[in-house]
Amino acid sequence: MQVLSGLIVSVDAFFIGFSLGLQKRCRFIYLVAINLFLLGLCILGFFMAGRVYELIPIDPDYIVGFAFISLGLWAILQYFVCEFLKRHRGRDVESTSLKAIVLVGLVMSVEAMLITMGITFVFIPYSTFAIPIAVALAHFGYSALSFYLARTDFVKRMPALLSHVVSGVALIIYGLMALFVEFGV
Repeated sequence: MQVLSGLIVSVDAFFIGFSLGLQKRCRFIYLVAINLFLLGLCILGFFMAGRVYELIPIDPDYIVGFAFISLGLWAILQYFVCEFLKRHRGRDVESTSLKAIVLVGLVMSVEAMLITMGITFVFIPYSTFAIPIAVALAHFGYSALSFYLARTDFVKRMPALLSHVVSGVALIIYGLMALFVEFGV
């Protein structure tokens, strides 16, 4: 059940991989680096679950939800600002920065750590090291699959506007799902 829980709650990584795959500047090695960092945070979350969880004054679902909604809105608005600058000021601005990719990876990693902590609490005192491993492997598997799907010819033919909006909306949807779970919707 611990492994199954880790696999089920990691489906959000599919949207993250898709978002990163749509960005021309993002390489697969970046996704690997993000997931290695994510594994480290999952292991940390497993060992520190009790102490860290009690220190957070609000429910972690709020933090995760608002962080992903903000990232999604930022991805969409960043595209429109860059397009505006290209057209009206003659600047050629790269619409996806490495800072944005790092920020997405950081939020995904912290979210995975919080998932690991939550699953650990559900299975106390029977929790095992399978929890952080399952969460990390599921995140990597889902994000790698969707990263490569986003690079297919069919998806590549999508207009740039649509790809940025899809990426941003995917992040917003996951943020809303985290909030809806908290609100019991």
